[in-house]
Amino acid sequence: QVQLVESGGGLVQPGGSLRLSCATSGFTFSSAPMNWYRQGLGKERELVASISSAGGSISFADSVKGRFSISRDNAKNTVYLQMNSLKPEDTAVYYCYTPLGRGYWGQGTQVTVSS
Repeated sequence: QVQLVESGGGLVQPGGSLRLSCATSGFTFSSAPMNWYRQGLGKERELVASISSAGGSISFADSVKGRFSISRDNAKNTVYLQMNSLKPEDTAVYYCYTPLGRGYWGQGTQVTVSS
C-alpha cells in the first residue's frame, strides 16, 4: 500500500522558516521523482518544487525561487521542503506527490504565515 505522509506544517510569522517532510512507503522511493504542491484557500493547486529520483535535477516555481529548497534522503524514503523567508502568500496546504505509477498524493499539511 502506497503511503505519503507530510509533516512539519504550522503557524509561522512572516520571515520565518519551516521544514516539511514527506515520509513514504509502499513503492521504490529511489526510483521516484517527487514533487511538492500547494493549494491556498480558493486557489488552484500549484507545483512548488520538484526533484528527480537521484536528486540531480531540481526545479522551483518562480514564486519560491531563492527561498525554498527541496532535498531527499533515499535511505529514509523521505523528501523535504525547506521554506525560508516565508510570506503570507505562502499560506496553503502543502502536498507531496509522486508521478510514479498512477501517481500518488499525500494528505497535506497546513502552513500558515501570519503575524
